[in-house]
Amino acid sequence: MATERTPQTPHPASALDSGIAATLKRDDAGLVAAIIQQHDTGEVLMLGWMDDEALHRTLTTGRVTFWSRSRQEYWRKGDTSGHVQHVKSVALDCDGDALLVRVDQVGAACHTGTRTCFEGRGLPVSA
Repeated sequence: MATERTPQTPHPASALDSGIAATLKRDDAGLVAAIIQQHDTGEVLMLGWMDDEALHRTLTTGRVTFWSRSRQEYWRKGDTSGHVQHVKSVALDCDGDALLVRVDQVGAACHTGTRTCFEGRGLPVSA
């Protein structure tokens, strides 16, 4: 019997270590924010979303895997663009609701072709 999924909900079954899974605080769609950072410079490259299976794949393959909320599927960064992210470390924040994934980024991190998803997108601060 196939497991049904509602829109915006990733696959529920995963081989993620149960101890790690127990520490995660997921949103209503079962996702955790994953901040992607260049390991040697500290540059923040992008933000993506992971469910348990995406995190499991990231931890066990050495390449970053996300859950695409728009396409409703897993995607491994760089499979189509060649701009891969090689995992150096993964850390969970103190609340368990965000991941910091330190990577060696090959090429642009953003789908627009810029190095980061934040490049050229600064907002004015008046404080």
